[in-house]
Amino acid sequence: MLNMNVLSKLVRRHKMRLGITYLLFSLEMTGALLRPFFLGMAINDLMQGSYQGLIILSSVHFAWLVIGTLRHRYDTRTYSTIYTSLVTKFLSKRIKSSEVSKLSAHSTLAREFVDFLEFDLVYIIEAFYNIVGSMILLFFYQSSVVFLCLGILLPVMAISYIYGKKMKRLTRLKNDELEKQVNIISSGDKKAIHQHFNNLRKWQIRISDQEAWNFGIIEMMVMIVIAISLLITNQVAGTTVLAGHIIGIYNYILKFVSGLDTIPYTVQRITALNDITQRIQLQMNEQEDAGETDHSSIPSIKPKETAA
Repeated sequence: MLNMNVLSKLVRRHKMRLGITYLLFSLEMTGALLRPFFLGMAINDLMQGSYQGLIILSSVHFAWLVIGTLRHRYDTRTYSTIYTSLVTKFLSKRIKSSEVSKLSAHSTLAREFVDFLEFDLVYIIEAFYNIVGSMILLFFYQSSVVFLCLGILLPVMAISYIYGKKMKRLTRLKNDELEKQVNIISSGDKKAIHQHFNNLRKWQIRISDQEAWNFGIIEMMVMIVIAISLLITNQVAGTTVLAGHIIGIYNYILKFVSGLDTIPYTVQRITALNDITQRIQLQMNEQEDAGETDHSSIPSIKPKETAA
């Protein structure tokens, strides 16, 4: 489970900026989710000689385009401000020279918080829209496909849970090595430097291998969902289904499986962020304790009494 202490403080401090950008993104995702529905409607209307569906589709697409453009422009200003605020506050704390290596690593890792807010949380929201929204809209096309989607969610979440456990260990070991980097480089020991970067390479390879295996398993399940969904649609609907409906069903199946693809990635990012949170929180606590100790060690100086 993600330790939200540092992240929640960051969100509260910039809640207005983040609220606006996430609102714009939610509106953007709503438009993206509705486009296949209106695309199918436009195709059906055009086949019947009507332009009404095409006009609605064009209006929805234009609104989505405007909102997306505004959101992308606002995002850069929001997250660059948050990162500057976070790093400036973190580096302004008084530290011991022996802690420079850790602080350097943590300052680099602190970017992960902003990346989580800027990219990962956006992916999570998008996955939520794709999974839940697609199932809701698929229900109006073909309800039996929705039950298939629900059935595949359980094994995907179980696989992602096991994947998260493995990634937690690998991420911790990689970050343990990363904390030593500045001290090792400063030592000038070529053998130690080579060993350090070789260790980082090994941990990165193991993390990448784990991602590859998980990707393969999930994509096999995605292929099964797509194939069975199309078979169900063909057998149940037969020749009576409209072309626009087939396009809508296929698009929402693709959106659903893209949401499934995001689940393992989300688990990985939350695992990495949790490890970073624990390290930065521990560093901050150590700095605060050191500051209190240094303050208490300073002898008090009483003012001299003035002669009457």
